[in-house]
Amino acid sequence: MKTAIEKTVVGLSALLISAQIAIAVELHPIVEVESGFLFGAISDGKWIKADETAKLIGDETTYRVYGLTQALGDAKGDKPKSEGEPCEETLAVSLSPKPEKGVIAIAAPWNALPRKPQVIDTTQKAYIEAVRDFLKTKGIEQPAVKIDNILRIDLDGDGEEEVLITATNYFSKDGHVPMRSLAASYSMVLLRRVVAGKVETQLIVGEFYPKAYPKAAQEEGRFDAPNAYKVIATVDLDGDGKMEVVIHSDYYEGGETTIYRCDPKRAEALLSVACGA
Repeated sequence: MKTAIEKTVVGLSALLISAQIAIAVELHPIVEVESGFLFGAISDGKWIKADETAKLIGDETTYRVYGLTQALGDAKGDKPKSEGEPCEETLAVSLSPKPEKGVIAIAAPWNALPRKPQVIDTTQKAYIEAVRDFLKTKGIEQPAVKIDNILRIDLDGDGEEEVLITATNYFSKDGHVPMRSLAASYSMVLLRRVVAGKVETQLIVGEFYPKAYPKAAQEEGRFDAPNAYKVIATVDLDGDGKMEVVIHSDYYEGGETTIYRCDPKRAEALLSVACGA
């Protein structure tokens, strides 16, 4: 017969297992499709980091894959593993199949793309002027405006559309991101939205270089490794009807992808994955 202590231990173990199962059921892991990197998860409105998420994911998880403008079906993912050198702390999931245009995968029952972004003309004067005016506030007095992409999307589900503008100019002919910044170079993602009846321009993320990286530092072999940013998805990852903005950044030997919540007052980074030397 079991002693009272043994019965207590067994009972506590059963409760712990039940609690872990309940958490796992409510856990919705999120993966960047191209790299397979695990962002973490959303659970009961809380954003859970990758290392904690990995402890609760089994050997086979079903994800729904989304591109920029459409759902792309389901994929199976295995238990997260270390990406290995030089990114040992980054956890990755092997997805199968992995759609070519897939961006974000989430193990969740809701539709993470309730509203689809519309790609619009980057040469519209109003947006060029908005970018130029914003760059001047960052000390770039005569900006060479280069808009890469503009998306129109109702992020909040309130019937009022927002506009996301990606603008980058590092003055490189082939589009690569240099090791060192040049004068008047920049990369940013702006959000244009109506607040209290007025259009406001909000910076989600960006880097601005009114002056070139110092020559003395260059001669010493130093560099500032600027980033180039771009919006890769707008998705509702926590099931609240409001869409998060997913932004990828590249620098000369690595990259990072971050999920942002964009409230009228500020943009907040929620989860990120990164790999680079």
